[in-house]
Amino acid sequence: MLEMLYNPKYSEKGPFKMFFIGVVYASLSLLLVHWFFSKDPVLGEYSGLFVVLFCVLFSILFMYFLIKQEEEEDEDVTGFWSVWKVHRDALYAFMWLFLGFIIAFAFWFIILQNFNLFNIQIETYCMINSPGNIDDCVKNYDFTGKVVGVGAMTDSARFISILQNNVYVMIFTLVFSLLFGAGAIFILAWNASIIGAAIAIFSKYNISEIPIGILRYMIHGFPEIAAYFITALAGGIFGAGVIKNGIKSRKLIRILENSVILLFIALIILVIAAIIEVYITPAFF
Repeated sequence: MLEMLYNPKYSEKGPFKMFFIGVVYASLSLLLVHWFFSKDPVLGEYSGLFVVLFCVLFSILFMYFLIKQEEEEDEDVTGFWSVWKVHRDALYAFMWLFLGFIIAFAFWFIILQNFNLFNIQIETYCMINSPGNIDDCVKNYDFTGKVVGVGAMTDSARFISILQNNVYVMIFTLVFSLLFGAGAIFILAWNASIIGAAIAIFSKYNISEIPIGILRYMIHGFPEIAAYFITALAGGIFGAGVIKNGIKSRKLIRILENSVILLFIALIILVIAAIIEVYITPAFF
C-alpha cells in the first residue's frame, strides 16, 4: 500500500513532486529499520542493507512504470537531441527522488543517533576515504564529530581512481537494469544512503549544517548520479524493448541506438563529474 502513495503516471508531469516522495520513502525506510531491526543482535548488523532494501521496495513500482513508459516513447525517436528531449523529464524525476532520499537519510541519521542504521555505509565511506585505516576510521564516527584524515594523493591519481570507481558503478547499474529492469534502483538507493551518511559526517551530526554538506557532495554528486540514472534508463529501455519487440524487430535496432546514445551521454557526464570532484569541489571545501 505505501508504495502506492503516488501514482507513477504523474511523475513526468510534476517531477518536483518526486522530491517529497523520496523524503517519505527514505524516512519510512529508516524508521522501520530503527524500530524493528537495528537493535536485533543478529539483524542489527545488516541494518544498513535493510534501509536500502525497504527504499527499493517502496520505489520499484515507480521505477518499473517509468522505464516501461520511456521504452514506449523511445520507439519513435532518433538522434542525439531527440533522445535527450524525450527522456529528460524522466531524468528530472529520478534526480528529485534521489535528492529526497539523501536529505531524509542525512536528517534521520542525525536525529536518531543510531550508528547501526548506516553501519555498512560508514564502512564503505571509510574504504573510499581512508583505505589504509578502515577500522580506526569507522570507530571515529561515533556522533562526536570526529573526522579521520584522508591519505595524500596527487590530483591526477585521485582523478583516475574516482573515474575508475564511477565507471565501475556505471557498469553495475547497466547490468542490473538489463537483468532486472527496475533493479537498478538498488544501486541508486545504495549510493543515496552512502551520500546521506557522508553528509551527516561532514556536517558533524549537526542538522543546521546539512545544507553545507549537501553543497559539499552534490556539486559533483548531481552530475555523477545523473549519469547513473541515464545508464539505468538505457539498460531498462533496451531490456524492455527486447521483451516487447523481440530480438529481430526493427524497432529494437532503434532502441539499441538510442540506448548507446544515452550511455555515451552518461560517460561524458561521469568524466565531467570526476573533474569537478578533484579540481573544483576542493577549492570551496
